[in-house]
Amino acid sequence: MPGWRERIAAGLLLLATLGTAAARDMLAVDIVNESEPTLCAEKDNVSVTLRSGEVRRFTIEAAHPAYIGTIVADRWAPDFTHCDMAADPAYPFEKRRLTIFETEEWQLVGLTFPSFWRPNRVPVRVGARQESGFHLLQLWTRHEERAEEVLVLYPADGYWRARPLPPKHLRWSAYGSSFLIGPVETKGRPLVDIKGIAFDPQTRTFTLDFVRGGSATVRLDKLDAERIALDVTLSPPVGAERPFAALRSMFVSEGNADVAHIAWRDWGEALWRRAGVMEFRGARAAELWAGRLVPSRHNTSAPDMRFGTFSAAPR
Repeated sequence: MPGWRERIAAGLLLLATLGTAAARDMLAVDIVNESEPTLCAEKDNVSVTLRSGEVRRFTIEAAHPAYIGTIVADRWAPDFTHCDMAADPAYPFEKRRLTIFETEEWQLVGLTFPSFWRPNRVPVRVGARQESGFHLLQLWTRHEERAEEVLVLYPADGYWRARPLPPKHLRWSAYGSSFLIGPVETKGRPLVDIKGIAFDPQTRTFTLDFVRGGSATVRLDKLDAERIALDVTLSPPVGAERPFAALRSMFVSEGNADVAHIAWRDWGEALWRRAGVMEFRGARAAELWAGRLVPSRHNTSAPDMRFGTFSAAPR
């Protein structure tokens, strides 16, 4: 699979080096495609859910697309052609921006928008400090004498976005697909109901407590100009009745998409299988890739996404 061929060899090597007990904990999960066609480039019509009653730990990566070096002119402006969002719910809020935590290297910022589609206010705690009512949490880092936003979380509906540090020839790259972590449910659209959030600056870890019970930790494990990797632990497993994670994205056409193709493989397989996102019929897989093979007019530099290393073992 373009952009992930090295992962095939790495996955097989992982199986060879894992101990017998650890290998038994590695899982394949059910991948379900609930995507629907649309003409609106600002609608999350791509919906791919991950289900397993056993998963306690897994990884999520966002990596620059294989064609990143060929991009000369990036595109990231929204395109509301063929979009009608007049019926979307909107609750009023007082606009706000607050730096919750800051060092020379890292910064956590909270934003409250003038309106949002859900009315709930989720408390956010960093050490002894607690704030509430943010619609967006931004994690920034210092890189080459400038601030780079690399990870965001929408507390009111549980949506995340991630991106690597920008390539040198662009100096900036776009966000693309979103993802959900925790017990996924649908209330108008897929979401994860979060009861509270804590952030540990020392380990760069977010702890999420869910309204439906249980919790998750999301640790920023790796960040460079190629990819950002998150280590996720669920406590306890979400269970088989709901997805434990989901990918949300958009597809209008091959050249107007944040995700156009899905690829997957099972443990021990050296062969990736691939399908167009609208043709993908679901699978049981140990690794999932979602991305593009050619540049798009929408969020051209947005990263590919990978979900994998599913394990039944606790941290």
